[in-house]
Amino acid sequence: MQKCLWLFDRTSARVHARARSGRPARRSRAYAMPGWATELYFAAFLRRPASGMSIEIPEGLTELLQSFTVEVLRNQPRDLLEFALQYFTQLKENESNGAAIGNEQNSATRSGKAVNFIEEAMQIDSENGEEEEDDDDEEFVAPVINRFIRRASVCAEAFNPDEDEEDKEPRITHPKTDEQRQRLQEACKDILLFKNLDPEQMSQVLDAMFEKTVEPGGHIIDQDDDGDNFYVIERGTFDILLRADGTERTVGSYDNRGSFGELALMYNTPRAATIVATSTGALWCLDRLTFRRIIVKNNAKKRKMYEAFIETLPLLTSLEPSERMKVVDVLSSKVYNAGEQIIAQGDLADCFYIVESGKVRITMKRSRDEEVDIAVCSRGQYFGELALVTNKPRAASAYAVENVKCLVMDVQAFERLLGPCMDIMKRNIANYEEQLVTLFGSNTDIEEQNA
Repeated sequence: MQKCLWLFDRTSARVHARARSGRPARRSRAYAMPGWATELYFAAFLRRPASGMSIEIPEGLTELLQSFTVEVLRNQPRDLLEFALQYFTQLKENESNGAAIGNEQNSATRSGKAVNFIEEAMQIDSENGEEEEDDDDEEFVAPVINRFIRRASVCAEAFNPDEDEEDKEPRITHPKTDEQRQRLQEACKDILLFKNLDPEQMSQVLDAMFEKTVEPGGHIIDQDDDGDNFYVIERGTFDILLRADGTERTVGSYDNRGSFGELALMYNTPRAATIVATSTGALWCLDRLTFRRIIVKNNAKKRKMYEAFIETLPLLTSLEPSERMKVVDVLSSKVYNAGEQIIAQGDLADCFYIVESGKVRITMKRSRDEEVDIAVCSRGQYFGELALVTNKPRAASAYAVENVKCLVMDVQAFERLLGPCMDIMKRNIANYEEQLVTLFGSNTDIEEQNA
C-alpha cells in the first residue's frame, strides 16, 4: 500500500511541478487498473492518519497486502473473492511446504507478453522517445519486503494458445518395460497436476518420464538453480531445506509420495528450496520442455475450449461469466467406450455429466430383466442431475452408445456452483414424468426415483 501511495503522490507532485515551471505535463502510459483498486488507493490516501498520529500495523500486513494487490493487478481476475481464496490458500501451502512465498501464478496480458506491474508502475510518467527525468528527480528504490522465507522473482514464459502452431520439437520418449510403466502409473495416479489430462495427454507424459534412483544425501534440486525437471516420488524420503540469512534449515519433508519442482517450470523462477534424499529411493522425472508443452500449454488450450463449450449450454445461461469460469475450473474429462455403463440404476449419486462428444443412452428397468430406453443425450446435453437435485439414488442407467467423452462435475461442486440452475433442472422433472407416463402407462413420481 505504501508503494501504491508513493506512486500516486509522486505522479501528482510531478504534475504540479511541471505546471509551476510552465512545462507541459507528460502523457502517462496507461495501465488498466480495476475500479476497485483505484478506489482502494484513493481511500487509503484520504484516510492516512494526520501527522503525529500513531496506528499500530501488525507485522507483515503491509507486505502481504502489497503482494496480493500486485497479483490482482497482474491477473485481472473476474471473481476477486475466488482469486483471493486461491491466492491465500496457495500462500499458506507454500509456507507449510517450505516453498518461497509469492511464487503464485503470474499471468500474461492479452497480447501474450508477461507483465511486471511494479516495473510498469515505476515507468508511469515516462514514454518512448521522451527525455529522462531531471537530475534532481529522486529515483525510487522499491522497499525490500522482509518475508518469513525467501521470495523468488516471477516471470512466466507466456504463450497464446490461439497462436500456437504444431509442435516443432520432436517429442521425447523414454522406453519402459511393462513393469516400469505399471510402477509409474501407480506413482502418478494421485498427482494433482495430472488430474485433468485426457488419456492421450497422460500417455505422452508417461512416455516422456524417466526413472532416477537416489541415495541418502543426494541433492535432487538446489535452491536458486534453474529448473530442469518435474519430479514424482515413487519411493523414498526427502527433506526440504531452505537457506536464508546464511543458514540452512529443514522446513518440511516427503515420505514415499508426492511431487515437487513444478513452480520453477511453470513460472520460470529459480528453485525455491533444496531437496535432499534421506533414504534410498526412486523418482520419475519429466523434462522442462515436455512439462510446458503438455501440462501448461495443453491445459490452457483445454480451458479455453471448455469455456467456449460451456457458454453454449442452455442450462448455464443463467450463470454470470465469472460463475461459468468456476464451472470450467472444476470439470474433469472422462472417456467411455461404446457399450460401457456410465451410471447404474440404484447407485448413490456422486457426479453430474455433460456430453462433450458421442451419444449416451438413458434406460430404466420395466421389470427385473427388462430395460427400456427413455432418452438419448448428445453433445451439449446433460444427465445425472436429478438424483443430485432430489438427493435420491439413481433410478435409471446410462450407457455409451459409441465412444463418448463427458465433462464430469462432482456432487460438492454441483451443489456449490449450480444453485442458480436448480429451477431449470426442477422444471425438467415434469418433462421426465410425461415420458414415464408414455412408457410405463402411469405417472411415476420421478422425485422418488431419479437418474
